[in-house]
Amino acid sequence: MKVLNLYAGLGGNRKLWKNVEVTAVENDEKIANQYKEFYPNDNVIVDDAHNYLLNNYENYDFIWSSPPCQSHSRMVKATRHKVRKYPDLKLYEEIIFLKNFCKSYWLVENVIPYYEPLIKPGQKIGRHLFWSNFEFVAEEIKSPQNFIKLSNKEQLQQLKDWLGIQYDKNIYYKGNHDPAQVLRNCVHPKVGKQILEYIKEKE
Repeated sequence: MKVLNLYAGLGGNRKLWKNVEVTAVENDEKIANQYKEFYPNDNVIVDDAHNYLLNNYENYDFIWSSPPCQSHSRMVKATRHKVRKYPDLKLYEEIIFLKNFCKSYWLVENVIPYYEPLIKPGQKIGRHLFWSNFEFVAEEIKSPQNFIKLSNKEQLQQLKDWLGIQYDKNIYYKGNHDPAQVLRNCVHPKVGKQILEYIKEKE
C-alpha cells in the first residue's frame, strides 16, 4: 500500500504503520530531518504539502493530511489579546478537494477549533477531528494532564514517553519557542495504527 503522509511532522501517526510504502511531506527541514532519522525507509520530501497534494493525489492508495492547527486551535481565543490571525482555510480547501476528486482512501485531521467547523467532521477522537471518505472506529489515547501547558525539560520527556518518540535535541516549530509544540502536534501512534488497520481490512 502506497501512503502519502502530508504535514508529516515527527510522524507520530506513522510510528506503528507496518508493511506500507510511505511518502512523507514536511516543509520544515529540521523536522523533516528528524523524521528521516525515525523512518529511514520512507521517501521524505521537504516541500509545501498543500501544493504536493494537488499535484500528486492520484498516486497513492491512502492519503493522510494533518494541516497546521495553530490558527484553528481554541488557544487562539485564549490568547486573543496577544494574537490576531485568520483561520487558515487550506484545511477546508483540502477536504473539499479530496471529497470531489480523490478516488483512493483519504483522511484529514485537525484539532477541535474555537469555532463551529465549516464542514462537519465524520469523527472526533479526543482533541482531534477527522474528515474522511471511509468509516472507522479508534480508541482515544488519553493525553497527559495539562497537555497544552507541558513545556519544561521534565514535561517534554513526559510527552516523548507518552508518544514513544525519543530524540535528544530541541526542535522548534516555525519560530515557536516552545520545544514541546512539535510533540503536541503529533497524533498518537496508536490512533494512527487503528485507522490504518481499518483501511487494510477494506483492501
